[in-house]
Amino acid sequence: MLATTPVDVSIIVVSYNTRAMTAAALTSIQAETRACSYEVIVVDNASTDGSAEMIAHHPLQPARIALSENIGFARANNRAVLDARGRYVLLLNPDTIVLDAAIDRLVAFADANSNARIWGGRTVFADGRLNPASCWSRMTAWTLFCRTSGLAVLFANSAFFNGEAIGGWRRNTVRHVDIVSGCFFLIERKVWDRLNGFDPAFFMYGEEADLCLRARELSARPMITPNATIVHYGGASEPVRADKMVRLLTAKMTLIMRHWTPMSVSLGRALLSSWPLSRRLAMALAALVSSDDRIASSAATWREVWHRRSEWRWGYLAADSPPVQTAAAPTQHRPQILARSDT
Repeated sequence: MLATTPVDVSIIVVSYNTRAMTAAALTSIQAETRACSYEVIVVDNASTDGSAEMIAHHPLQPARIALSENIGFARANNRAVLDARGRYVLLLNPDTIVLDAAIDRLVAFADANSNARIWGGRTVFADGRLNPASCWSRMTAWTLFCRTSGLAVLFANSAFFNGEAIGGWRRNTVRHVDIVSGCFFLIERKVWDRLNGFDPAFFMYGEEADLCLRARELSARPMITPNATIVHYGGASEPVRADKMVRLLTAKMTLIMRHWTPMSVSLGRALLSSWPLSRRLAMALAALVSSDDRIASSAATWREVWHRRSEWRWGYLAADSPPVQTAAAPTQHRPQILARSDT
């Protein structure tokens, strides 16, 4: 078939030093996707572990965009979608395993619930335990207070006290949510285009929250289905916890400044800033009375995060910059169209 032939879904994978996991994710796509036609586009963010070479020789034969620098999750996805041919775009993390025709099931769910415009599934850890990070509710002053005060941890299964994580919901029912996680994120291509994709101000974390909140202007009502389940290990591309928390806080601060009302921004920033401070003080106290190395390590992490507050307390300084096209190496291989054979 011609490379310009449309497909049901363009599957985008952004890889960064996750060679073995990316290979496993690609293999699971090939093994578990049969009912819908698809293409796979993998962007390698200048990995140094041989990921680009593995992608080039994987049996799935994905399109490969090899970058010379790490441009982050948001911009890498934007770059990949420029080449996409699907009526849907599926963002899939490299540290995932597709289970039981999950992509087919998610596309079928989207077809049956087209008004949602954005869809997600259920994620589990490698041992089968629920990974609740497939979706979120939006941040509010109340959810930030609960996180800062520790109520969200003490009452993790309470939707009232742990509202941002939708505590207590096992992700085992169909439900509208505010935010679908970027690890397993399906969106109509025309909606993606109308929103100009991810805001490139976000390097990593927060970009899907920003997109979902902006999609509300297009009457999007994101939905989750438990019938599309994947394994999501989580955090594989960013193993240093302090770096991860700095990026997360930067993203959250940007979301507050971008999406909260002008009257509430100052309150939101103060509450968010109080979270790492409270964690630093609590873990420092715990380390004084405990010989547990894990507590000492956590105390050191939060101390570093607080010391680096100048990096996150104003969010991304370029948050109001317009979307830009990312310079990247040309696509080196167009994928074959893969679909169920009825013969």
